[in-house]
Amino acid sequence: LGRSLQDAVIYELHVGGFTRHPSAGVTAPGTFRGLAEKIPYLQSLGVTDVELLPVFAFDSQDVPAATAAIGLHNFWGYSPVSFFAPHRAYAASEDPRREFRDMVKALHAVGIGVILDVVLNHTAEGGADGPTIGYKGLFNELFYLLDTKDRTKYLDFTGCGNTISSNQPLVAQWLVEALRFWAVEMHVDGFRFDLAGVLSRDEAGKPLPHAPVIAAIEHAAGLADAHLIAEAWDAGGLYQVGSFPGFRWAEWNGRYRDAVRRFLRGDPGHLGELATRIAGSSDLYAWAGKLPQNSINFVTCHDGFTLYDLVSYDRKHNSANGEHNRDGRDENLSWNSGVEGATDDPEILRLRAQRARNFM
Repeated sequence: LGRSLQDAVIYELHVGGFTRHPSAGVTAPGTFRGLAEKIPYLQSLGVTDVELLPVFAFDSQDVPAATAAIGLHNFWGYSPVSFFAPHRAYAASEDPRREFRDMVKALHAVGIGVILDVVLNHTAEGGADGPTIGYKGLFNELFYLLDTKDRTKYLDFTGCGNTISSNQPLVAQWLVEALRFWAVEMHVDGFRFDLAGVLSRDEAGKPLPHAPVIAAIEHAAGLADAHLIAEAWDAGGLYQVGSFPGFRWAEWNGRYRDAVRRFLRGDPGHLGELATRIAGSSDLYAWAGKLPQNSINFVTCHDGFTLYDLVSYDRKHNSANGEHNRDGRDENLSWNSGVEGATDDPEILRLRAQRARNFM
């Protein structure tokens, strides 16, 4: 669609989950076709873009052993195995690529852009004890960051066992070609880069001030009009909100998220920061000549609490996935509005609904 992000209202959704419940009323639940059937609903919300959680072919078996033992599979898709293929289970037809393109065309026809959440920081092959699916067998020493003293060990800046060596020249070219495929052949409008801090790390894992792959993505033919949105941190402690390398990149503003959550929880002393965040976070972006539109303002996402959780729980209760509540952040800057979890108290339900609207 060739639009700027300046007036974007981005709706993050999961293709497999968005239409899975019978209340969605679609003929092909959990698929690209099913998503296309919900376009009138998306129009009614007034969103300008949908941001699809990972749609690259991923390993549905990539879960902890305790999770597999209770019969669960990988749901979120942050375990890619093929960067040039739509996830087969998300297609109602025998032609996932055509079905994906038909969905994009249908969204574009009503003026809704399509942004992909892309995982270019690790794969489902994990660390030394992980499976060999493709990249380990083809070019392990080029593709992954390895310990310089012991090449059998994988450097892990992702929390997933391995880290793609994104600034190795051949790998960098390959990543750019993957993005070009989705932009040119599949017609998407842009990308949100999961744990994008990894893209700035060199082959020894050290951060670079001018990472070649970041510049290559900015200047690649076919990507000139693509939205580039960085999750400007990684699991190795790198936090680059306000300082992500490159000029075109927008950033998920985690500082905005936390300031709004603290303020609407009632924490004192946050009015000044809240004003700065709503006014465009000039403290983060103006020094580098960037604009308010370089900031993607958000309050909730696929990580941590949903908006409903944010007004209903003081702490996480992840008991159904076999990980014994060890996964996810412990501090979500939330407030349960007076009762932890489910309640039939009409006054608390009213307060929760009001607080959800306050966040919006």
